[in-house]
Amino acid sequence: MSHLPLLPAVPMQPPLSDILADLRTKAGADFEFPNLYRVMGHAPEMLRAWVAFAWPLRLAATTPRSLRELLILRGAQVCNAKFEWAHHVPMAFSAGVSRTQIDALEHWRDADCFDAQQRAALRVAEEISIGPAASPEAIAELRACGFTDGEVVELTLTASFYVCVARFLGSMDMPLEPDYEKYCDNGLCRLPAV
Repeated sequence: MSHLPLLPAVPMQPPLSDILADLRTKAGADFEFPNLYRVMGHAPEMLRAWVAFAWPLRLAATTPRSLRELLILRGAQVCNAKFEWAHHVPMAFSAGVSRTQIDALEHWRDADCFDAQQRAALRVAEEISIGPAASPEAIAELRACGFTDGEVVELTLTASFYVCVARFLGSMDMPLEPDYEKYCDNGLCRLPAV
């Protein structure tokens, strides 16, 4: 149970109804506020700012979405962010991430299903999630793998933002929606057995 009450998933009054309308243009007419937004909605301008920052990370970045989803999932594992993990597993699948890769994330250094760019991004995600920051060597590895300076910013910013997401979710004790429980195994950030 969240520390704050959940607002309606489909708010009918501005400004939350306006924010939902904007999101429906990006995500589809059936989009409803996830529990995260239903709590953040208590501060509508903070939710608006959050959406204005988070959604371009999702939709306007130039790095492959599959790479960013791997990075987000590894960060969720390190931060033990069940909510973040469960919401991003289906996004990762939609972006082309394989079940093998998701299953291997916890031990990515020893797995042979990741290429050099994915390994560099996973290193950055892990170092940022553990904190306090990605090492100079991790940033150099991104550049050595062919990422442009702008892409280094995208990946570092995405990993950093999702640590913020994990900390907020944990601080609010955010409940996971029932439809997303299937992406967790005994409360851990792993997929259930097939």
